[in-house]
Amino acid sequence: MVSDNPQAYAIQRARRAGIPVAVLTAKSFSSRKDHEKFIVSILKGLEVDLVILAGYMRILTPYFIKAYKGRILNIHPSLLPLFKGAHAIHDAFKAGVKETGVSVHVVTVALDAGPVLDRTKVKRTSRDTLGSLEGKIHRAEHKLYPAAIGRYLKRSKRG
Repeated sequence: MVSDNPQAYAIQRARRAGIPVAVLTAKSFSSRKDHEKFIVSILKGLEVDLVILAGYMRILTPYFIKAYKGRILNIHPSLLPLFKGAHAIHDAFKAGVKETGVSVHVVTVALDAGPVLDRTKVKRTSRDTLGSLEGKIHRAEHKLYPAAIGRYLKRSKRG
């Protein structure tokens, strides 16, 4: 597991599960590309086949995407292609949509534009606040992402 946030709870979970962990803040490198080259070298050294992004709020460079082309998955808190970018929940809430959701997609150079592998809808009620909608979306993410990853892995083993 690679994290750019030394406080991420996922680090503790990974360590308890015996998963190797690297905490690499971008500030420690002279450029984004140098940061990503180091991450790619770690992943290649561990023979990682699939990159799963979760809470990684950085746009990957073409270098990283090329190194794992078609093998980087991301979870996004909207029904793509609607509400791309880092503020999707806020943007959907502000737009007053009655329904939003969660999408799992393959990462490409274009932001939040890769093929959508799976999605689930989340209803917004008149009682929802931004915080309650955010909670609904996060609960949906926690169900959808592991299932979508599992289906992706099954398909890739057949292919």
